[in-house]
Amino acid sequence: MTKPITGRMVLFAMLGFFGIIITVNLTMAYFAVQTFSGLEVKNSYDASQGYDEARAAQLSLGWDVVANYGDGRLKVAFTDEDGAPAKVSELTALVGWATSMRDDFTPEFTYLDGVFSAPADMAPGNWNIRLIAIAQDGTRFQQRLPLRVDG
Repeated sequence: MTKPITGRMVLFAMLGFFGIIITVNLTMAYFAVQTFSGLEVKNSYDASQGYDEARAAQLSLGWDVVANYGDGRLKVAFTDEDGAPAKVSELTALVGWATSMRDDFTPEFTYLDGVFSAPADMAPGNWNIRLIAIAQDGTRFQQRLPLRVDG
């Protein structure tokens, strides 16, 4: 014979049910904050000063950027308005997961036939490439490229 359901049993069931949900949510929030700070710039006000001028200078270059990954190499190609290789005098990049800083790395690019290439070990998933390129006239070109690496 089964016991009748009492108010005390319902109370414990509800506390247990919501206790599990709250515990899981707090655990997920903790790990989310630990793996990704959400910080793009240290001071957004300082970063905004001169934004319009820098954007106009970058757009005046007319560059288009394409990145891909295959055979253990990360490749980044810059083209100008005419589709010819852009004249890039300097390139630096920070490559990392879209949601974590754990595996961030700075590739050592070499330039050949209009393509910057670097050895890289990138697991399947969503990556971000934060590029900073300098044109021959000194204009700074900055862009974040999302890159999907398939397994």
